[in-house]
Amino acid sequence: MSKYQFKVEVASRFLPEQSMPEQGMYMFAYTVSIANVGEVPAQLVSRTWNVNDANGHTERVRGLGVVGQQPLLKPGEVFEYTSGSRLRTPTGTMHGSFFCVAEDGEKFDTDIPMFVLDALSAGGSGRTLH
Repeated sequence: MSKYQFKVEVASRFLPEQSMPEQGMYMFAYTVSIANVGEVPAQLVSRTWNVNDANGHTERVRGLGVVGQQPLLKPGEVFEYTSGSRLRTPTGTMHGSFFCVAEDGEKFDTDIPMFVLDALSAGGSGRTLH
């Protein structure tokens, strides 16, 4: 186990009530679970997302924290949040990274594994791809 390590899992779901397929707008919600599986308390400082639609268009989203927070996680603690994304196609993927700083000043990145956004599957939900 690394001294500095977060583990990230994501579940997504299609939001038909907020989507307008006839206008090329598909809305999705995704819930992210971030666990500090390392040995040192660390803070999630910023995020970078790559949102990819089925037409090959990629949008890069960067910002401080997640949902207005920069959680400090002690070893064993988990932070969970739900956010959303919009695609121009009924399917796509997302992946990215979190920039983190440990309590002792060490900086590290945590990968956000790719997951699927899919309005066409039964239930419209996707899990993290490993």
